[in-house]
Amino acid sequence: MMPDLGKYAFAVLASYGVSLALIVVLVALSIRRARRVRAELEKIEERVKRHG
Repeated sequence: MMPDLGKYAFAVLASYGVSLALIVVLVALSIRRARRVRAELEKIEERVKRHG
């Protein structure tokens, strides 16, 4: 199933690993930021409802 990468196997697999790790980190950071922004927006909406 896996192609023969020869002498470049480590470099190719390491590149895939680093790329996958970076994608996971970016997704996790995006989700974390979205949660933070949503919480802040909910706070602002509560303030507007109370004072508006």
